[in-house]
Amino acid sequence: MKNKSLEKMHCPIARSLEHVGEWWNILILRDAMLGTSKFDDFQNNLGIATSTLTRRLNGMVESGLLVRHLYCEKPPRYEYKITQKGLDFRPVLLTIMQWGNKYYAEDGLKMVLVDVDSGAPVDLVLVDKTTHKEIDAVQHKTLSVVA
Repeated sequence: MKNKSLEKMHCPIARSLEHVGEWWNILILRDAMLGTSKFDDFQNNLGIATSTLTRRLNGMVESGLLVRHLYCEKPPRYEYKITQKGLDFRPVLLTIMQWGNKYYAEDGLKMVLVDVDSGAPVDLVLVDKTTHKEIDAVQHKTLSVVA
């Protein structure tokens, strides 16, 4: 059963959810960012039904989040590579990861973002690129429509 399309809504959050709002899509993007590229590997990692994975991958290719490349002709086999559009979703994934660590870390098991050079854990915060000030609900508000 297909949900109502959010494509025509004016809100960029709703329109974005049209492409990444289904949980399988977010997990596929996570795995693609971690280097997974082959159908069977996505299926094994996620435990997702073949038909569901096929639909999700096709939709993500259509949305420009992934590109599909033929790597075997007989039988036809494809690998899926993340695009820049897909990689630009990384801050969202990291924010979900941090939120999940805070509220849903089972038995204290967490995913940790670390600095490559030092190996030290990173405390993720959202900052304004220009001022480098942390974004918070007191000092910042969302405007409904900005052209």
